[in-house]
Amino acid sequence: MSTTICQVTGFLVSLLGIGGSIMATAMDTWSTQDLYDNPVTAVFQYQGLWRSCVQQSSGFTECRPYFTILGLPAMFQAVRALMIVGIVLGILGLLVCIFALKCIRIGSMEDTAKANMTLTSGIMFIVAGLCAITGVSVFANMLVTNFWMSTTSMFQGMQNVQNRYTFGSALFVGWVAGGLALVGGIMMCLACKGLIPEESRYKAVSYNASGRNISYRTGPYKAGSGYEADPKSRKGVGYEEAPRSEDGRRAYPSKYDYV
Repeated sequence: MSTTICQVTGFLVSLLGIGGSIMATAMDTWSTQDLYDNPVTAVFQYQGLWRSCVQQSSGFTECRPYFTILGLPAMFQAVRALMIVGIVLGILGLLVCIFALKCIRIGSMEDTAKANMTLTSGIMFIVAGLCAITGVSVFANMLVTNFWMSTTSMFQGMQNVQNRYTFGSALFVGWVAGGLALVGGIMMCLACKGLIPEESRYKAVSYNASGRNISYRTGPYKAGSGYEADPKSRKGVGYEEAPRSEDGRRAYPSKYDYV
């Protein structure tokens, strides 16, 4: 799969996930009345994050919003906060991802900048998906706890009618939306690797010697560093001048005498 296809697919999947999170947050069917023990009823109740509704058998529906947050449970408010944070991060990630698409050229933006923006949007999508999944799961846990508490009270001989609530359609929409946002974020992070230019991955540096090369000699001679005086002007072991004959030549001719 090429980088462009992976990036565009991740963007579209994340777009569906964020749209689903917004839809799930706005839906009123987070919890619906359980009709297992009372299949025939004149009133059907369901609740959401922002209001509770009552539907009559005639088809008339009346919804009442929660006017205050002081009377709501702390976990209920936490679910609200998680869903809102996930939506905000998802929208910001979509805005960043639009400018990071490889098929869209804006000015002289380099591929390295697009890679960083793609990675940023991918992390935002992953966090948004985790927020949605966590919020829906917390609400579902609250429903399960209240359902079994109501069931236990009913079987203990209490004759008063208690309404039990079960999972609504908004929970399933939220789970699917969070999963899509999570998958889209992972795909964006994978596409980031293909956007990094190859020359920025492997940068070779060549070093050149600033001075003269160091020469090494074997035998009684020591290594010269290139900054010492002319070896011919030295006096000592290994540099003593050979004895000369009467005509001025050395007693032991060298190869330079025949040039």
